[in-house]
Amino acid sequence: MPALPVVAPAERGATRIADRVVAKIAARAALEALGPLPAEAAPPHAGVDVRPGVPGPAPAGGAPPTTVHVHVGLELGYPGDIGGRCAAVRRRVAERVEELAGMEVPEVAVRVERLHLTHASGTVRGRTR
Repeated sequence: MPALPVVAPAERGATRIADRVVAKIAARAALEALGPLPAEAAPPHAGVDVRPGVPGPAPAGGAPPTTVHVHVGLELGYPGDIGGRCAAVRRRVAERVEELAGMEVPEVAVRVERLHLTHASGTVRGRTR
């Protein structure tokens, strides 16, 4: 069987990953990082906004961006370690987007949108705005 001709990388084409796909990966990763909650607690929510961006000059030849900036909005239980949970979300989102989409994530901005108050027993009393 004859050998296939070698095609230069610039002529092979490129795979583009839609922002909404990256957003879904990031949202799922954020929920994974938050971990399980008591059955009575409100389900965690992670809203995600993805902004593709490449620091410095754009990739040559119309190649897709290799860097993405992710903004995550969370609803968390309170009281709790809010800073620790946000840090875990940042790490997990960056890891999963890089692993599954092959994109570097230099920034994961986390915004806590709501806190859900809980008793010491873990039952939900309400929400704080």
